[in-house]
Amino acid sequence: MSIYFDSSHQDFRRSVRSFIDKKVKPFANQWENDTKIPREIWQEMGELGFLGINFAEEFGGSDADFFYSAVFLEELGRCGFGGFAAAVSVHQFMATAHIQKFGNMTLQQEYLPNAVKGLTIGALAITEPGTGSDVASITTRAIREGEFYRVNGSKVFITNGFYADFVTLAVKTDKYAGYGGISLLVVDTNSQGFQANKMDKLGWHCSDTAEITLTDVMVPASNLIGQKNMGFYYIAQCFQVERLVAGLTSIGGAEACIKETLDYMNSRKAFDRPINKFQVLRHRMTDLMTEAEATRQLTYHACWKHAQGQDAITECSMSKYHGTETMKRIVDECLQMFGGYGFMNETPISRYYRDVRVGTIVGGTSDIMKEIIAKTKIDGVVLSMPTEVRSEDKDNSENSNPSAGSNTEFSRPTSIKELIEIAPARFKKDKVEDFEATVHFDFSKDNSGSYTFVIVNQELIISEGLKGEPTCVIKTKGKTFLDIELGKSSPESAFLMRRLKVSNINQMLKFRSLFKRLT
Repeated sequence: MSIYFDSSHQDFRRSVRSFIDKKVKPFANQWENDTKIPREIWQEMGELGFLGINFAEEFGGSDADFFYSAVFLEELGRCGFGGFAAAVSVHQFMATAHIQKFGNMTLQQEYLPNAVKGLTIGALAITEPGTGSDVASITTRAIREGEFYRVNGSKVFITNGFYADFVTLAVKTDKYAGYGGISLLVVDTNSQGFQANKMDKLGWHCSDTAEITLTDVMVPASNLIGQKNMGFYYIAQCFQVERLVAGLTSIGGAEACIKETLDYMNSRKAFDRPINKFQVLRHRMTDLMTEAEATRQLTYHACWKHAQGQDAITECSMSKYHGTETMKRIVDECLQMFGGYGFMNETPISRYYRDVRVGTIVGGTSDIMKEIIAKTKIDGVVLSMPTEVRSEDKDNSENSNPSAGSNTEFSRPTSIKELIEIAPARFKKDKVEDFEATVHFDFSKDNSGSYTFVIVNQELIISEGLKGEPTCVIKTKGKTFLDIELGKSSPESAFLMRRLKVSNINQMLKFRSLFKRLT
C-alpha cells in the first residue's frame, strides 16, 4: 500500500500493465524494426480510456486525479521500449496539454475528442536547429494576414513529428519581444507547405522523430491557442508536468531493468553458483535499487505537490534530473551484469542502453535542471535570462520600433511606497479604452504592504489594502516587483520561477501596458 495510491489506482495499474504485456511487449520489437507504432494501438488505448485520464469528460476523458497519470506513465516506462513511452507521453501530456489548458472551447472540441480516442496523434514543436533551451531565440515566424497566420520556419527533434496529424507549434508573433513575443498555434500536418522528414536516431527506434519545415503555411487565426504573445507563459506552466513525465517513466524503466537483470543473474552461473550470490555483484545491485527507490519517493512527492496546486518547480526539476541520471547509471551497471551478452542487440538490455541516453537531454538537459535547482535553493533569485524589450510596451504591434515605449521622466523609486506614489503620473489614460479591472497587489511576504488598483471609466483609483472583488491578484515580494519595474529582472523569469504569482495573466499584461516604463 502507499499514501499516494488507493485500491482504484492499483486496479488501474493492473489494467494498464495487462494491456502492455499483451498488446505492446510481444510486438514492440517489430515496431522497433519498422520504426513505426501502428495506428491500431493508439485506437485501442483510446477505447480503453487510457488516453483520456487527464482530460475532462466533455472531451471523452475521465478527468481522473493526477496519480492515475502517474500510474500510467510508470507503466509506460516499465514496458521497456523508450520510443513507445515517449510517443504516447508527448501526445497525451504535451501536445494536447496546451490545447486543453489554454485553448478556447472551439479549438478544444475540434482537436481533443479524437486525440482522446486515439484517432489522431499530436506533436509538440518548440526546438529549432539553432535553439534548444533558449526558447526566446526561436525564429519560426507567424505573421497575421486577415483571418490566417502565414508561418515560415523549421523545427527539429520533434517526437511524433512525422506521423502526427497536428502539431502544437511555438512561433514568434512579435519579433522584438523575446519571451513575450511567442505564441502557440495548432497546425494540421496536411497543410500545404508543411513538410516533415524522419530522423535516424541512436535509440527510441519505434517512435518517429522529425525535422519539420514550414513554408508559407496558412494557419487559421482561430487555431491560436489562448492569447497572442502568451506562448512562453503557457509553455512555462506545462514544464512541471513535462518533467514529471521524465521522472515517472524513469521510475518504471528502472524497475523493469533491475528486474530483468536480477532474473538473469539468478539463472547465470559462474564458478558453480548463480552470480547473484557473489557479494560484490549483489551489493552493486542493492545500490541501484536504493537509488531507484529514492527517485521514486522524490517523484511521488513532486507529483503530490503538483496535484495540490502547490509550487513544485524545484521538486519537478529534481525529479527529472535525478530520475534520468539515475536511470542512465542503472542501465549502465545492469548491462555490465550481462557481460558479453549485454553488448548483443538480441538482448533487451542493449535496447535499454540505447534508449536511456536521451533522457538527460530531452525536456531540459540535466545542466539546465541543475541550474534551476541552484537558483531556487542556493541563490534564491530569478533565472538569469536575456533581458528583452517587453511586449506589453509595444501595443502588440509586430512591426513596432524596439525602442518604443521608453520613458525617463520619472525618478527611480527605491521602495514600493514610492512606486505607488508615481503610478498616477505613469498611467496612460488614452490607452484604456473600455478596459476595466480591480487588481490586488499583495506584497505582504516581505512586509511591503498591499494595494488595490481600480481602473473604471478610464480612471485610475489606488487605495491601501485589498478591497473589493479582484479581477486579478498579484502576489510577490515588494523587492521582486520593484526590480521588475526598474528593469533589474524580467517578469517572465519571475513568473517561471514562481516568485511572481498572477491569477489572471492576460489581465495583468493588459494592465501593465497602461503604465509608462520607468527605464
